[in-house]
Amino acid sequence: MKVTLNILLLSCLFMCGSCKRGNASSSTPSSKVNTQEAVTTPAPNDTTKHFTLPVVPTMMTDPQERADFVVRHYWDNFNFADTTYVNQPDVTEQAWVNYCDLLNHVPLTTAQEAVAATIQKANASKPMFDYLTDLADKYLYDPNSPMRNEEYYIPVLRVMLNSSLLTAAEKERPRFRLDLAQKNRLGTKALNFTYTLASGAQGTLYGLKTDYVLLFINNPGCHACSESIAGLKQAPRINELLSQKKLTILSLYTDEELDNWRKYQYEFPKEWINAYDKKLVIRDKNLYDLKAIPTFYLLDKNKTVLLKDAASAQVVEAYIEKNKL
Repeated sequence: MKVTLNILLLSCLFMCGSCKRGNASSSTPSSKVNTQEAVTTPAPNDTTKHFTLPVVPTMMTDPQERADFVVRHYWDNFNFADTTYVNQPDVTEQAWVNYCDLLNHVPLTTAQEAVAATIQKANASKPMFDYLTDLADKYLYDPNSPMRNEEYYIPVLRVMLNSSLLTAAEKERPRFRLDLAQKNRLGTKALNFTYTLASGAQGTLYGLKTDYVLLFINNPGCHACSESIAGLKQAPRINELLSQKKLTILSLYTDEELDNWRKYQYEFPKEWINAYDKKLVIRDKNLYDLKAIPTFYLLDKNKTVLLKDAASAQVVEAYIEKNKL
């Protein structure tokens, strides 16, 4: 499934006029796309479904206004009660992928309201509700998804908890995920914790007094973690801030196998703080989301979360450069 919105489709939605685009993926039927509709072109006697885009009012010429309209009305022509769409991923899943990409072109509050409204509409049937929430899980929550976005996923979880279609048992997982997602959210204060050095000395997250703190939660020896360490060593802006004493890198191990942690001490630069969670508080009390290791949190001097659950040093470096930190 293609996970990037076709540029021609974006142009069709946000600018006046119409155009054609090719296949969204090798398994997606050819289609025409304009500001009025996106339809598959089935062969005679073919029962393939189609997805119709909303009609953007012609008086809307501002790209942002058009983007907001499309995001809010994207599913207006979709029959959520028609469960046959569940078996048409080339139509329905591709529509969902394009929708998730469109969310990046509107303000966060607009995106969150639109996502919540979409999942609410899926309450029309249990199969459709399960299907769309599974797609949300796959694209917005899974750590391996390039479209992962916790801020878009939170509205999904809230609708799930309020849905009459789910049993109390079925609500346990979204309840746990929502609780975890709301910890250390962007713009909020990160949860404090105590770390321990190899020498036995201890410190706290809030005891670090530089302008920025980069929390790097990792498992020494894992391939992705070694790649992240190498990426941090090679990141120009990160190392410039480090040398200027404006940034502290806190590398943290959150498991109990300390012999393995000590074995890989040589990988970590002396300029970093390399520590572990002695009482396993972070893991056992779910202070931080550890579904994906390694993970990065970038905090300002007040320990406000600027970047959460970043997957690589390259993502952190790009954020620092973009925001001119």
